[in-house]
Amino acid sequence: MAPEVLFFDNHLIVTIKPHGIPTQSTPLEKGWQDICKEWGIKEFNKPGKMFLEPIHRLDKAAWGIVVFARTSKALSRLQEMMRQKKFQKTYKAVVEGPLLAREGVLEDFLMHDDHRAKVVPENFPGAKKAILHYKVSQEKQGLSEVDITLVTGRYHQIRAQFSSRGFPIAGDARYGAIKVLDRNQIALWHVKISFEHPVTHEGLCFSAKPLNPFL
Repeated sequence: MAPEVLFFDNHLIVTIKPHGIPTQSTPLEKGWQDICKEWGIKEFNKPGKMFLEPIHRLDKAAWGIVVFARTSKALSRLQEMMRQKKFQKTYKAVVEGPLLAREGVLEDFLMHDDHRAKVVPENFPGAKKAILHYKVSQEKQGLSEVDITLVTGRYHQIRAQFSSRGFPIAGDARYGAIKVLDRNQIALWHVKISFEHPVTHEGLCFSAKPLNPFL
């Protein structure tokens, strides 16, 4: 599989991960990281191993932009920028049901539990604060398309926060969706990311438009 590449230089590769592929490999299946490594070894004529590490992860069932570092220096700098919340990430999702407010802020505390995230009380041991902003862009046949900006980046944050309010993402049976999709995918797309280049310090912004078969 040849990846769709939005950008590459000596320090970064920015790609679009398809639905149904984990960001990193597991004992049972090859991940997007290794697929991109294989492409890079051929594309850049680099025999042997290639350094390529993801700066962030994207759920297996989701589609969208994934940024990889090509050097350890770029990796450490980008990880520090991520910790300092200097990345801006925008998602698009289709959720089941009409939201009560067309835009707003969702703020919860989340706990990672057995391949799921769940909303818990603030004082729950290990709970982490999760915040996102959303705005409904269109509604049709009981579904709502929303644009989402993450303030925090918790495990399954978008999926858990909307599901806890009765609006699971279309196709996301793990979080209670009624509508089931084919090919292990959910209606969640990472469509835009902005950050500073770790070496040149140039401002970078990448966007991608997914195929939305729902609305």
